[in-house]
Amino acid sequence: MKRTVIGGFIMLGGLFTTLTIIVVAALYIPSMNSWSGSQLWYAIFGGKQYANESVESLFLGFPFVVGLLLSILGLVILVMEYFDKSFLK
Repeated sequence: MKRTVIGGFIMLGGLFTTLTIIVVAALYIPSMNSWSGSQLWYAIFGGKQYANESVESLFLGFPFVVGLLLSILGLVILVMEYFDKSFLK
């Protein structure tokens, strides 16, 4: 039970972080003047600066990846705990 709660909180923390960054980037998109590729991913991760152009990005790539890793880690803990209990019965 203890590992299930820990895995659930880790997964929810990662999902909250990741989804918050996606929502913030989606709200930031209308104020962007230039980008390359997808607007959403450019707002999150940014890109190279060309000549005198300013880079209009949130640069939240590192927290976004950490949130994804936490979500995956929590899901792995929950799946391991689920299958561990189902084989004991």
